[in-house]
Amino acid sequence: MKKNSKLMILLRGIILENPVLVLVLGTCPTLAQTGSVISALSMGLAATAVLACSNTVISALRKVIPDTVRIPCYIVIIAGFVSVVQMLMHAYLPSLYDMMGVYLALIVVNCIILGRAEMFARKNTVLDSLIDGVGMGLGFLLTLVIMATVREVLGAGTFAGHPVPLFSKYNFPILTQAPGGFLVFGIMIAVVNKLSSLRGGARRDFDCAGCPVAGMCKKTCSSDTAEAASAAAEITEERENA
Repeated sequence: MKKNSKLMILLRGIILENPVLVLVLGTCPTLAQTGSVISALSMGLAATAVLACSNTVISALRKVIPDTVRIPCYIVIIAGFVSVVQMLMHAYLPSLYDMMGVYLALIVVNCIILGRAEMFARKNTVLDSLIDGVGMGLGFLLTLVIMATVREVLGAGTFAGHPVPLFSKYNFPILTQAPGGFLVFGIMIAVVNKLSSLRGGARRDFDCAGCPVAGMCKKTCSSDTAEAASAAAEITEERENA
């Protein structure tokens, strides 16, 4: 399979570069909206719609948007699509709109969406950017639903609000609270890392080169790296002189 094939771009967001479990982005809505399957599904679908639409528009305008103001332009485009999603949910799905609360509006500053706009949409074609947005959105959606299923079934004994036999009597309420969210989140990341190591996946770097938004702070990273190298050289010279 070619590295940049359409299927590979789609699967990359779902599995290889899952935005939550691999890139560790969008942690705030992940922890806040996975107390129930309904809220997780709603957040995942809303974010996927915004991701796909914003990626498409940003890619189409990538040669028009000045490089010096690209980030503000991206935020305006993303905010426009979030506003459309908000109005549609408020009009036709008021109960879900109230359930998601402020986190629906906060999709505007979701680092997954802004990160894909900066790292992929501005460098690739409209179709590839659309597929990337759908893939990343599906990866985000699946992670939220799986995490919410574990937390709601084991923590509340229900699934999408419906009682689950056995678990409705024997459950662990702490899983529906903040500590339970961090616990399940950490376990899922550990499982993904273990599976990645078993299949021979390359170890991810946690320096500037491994950062998904390194391009946004390239100058800063380069400067910091140069300063660190200079400091190390001075320490080595002092030790040799001593």
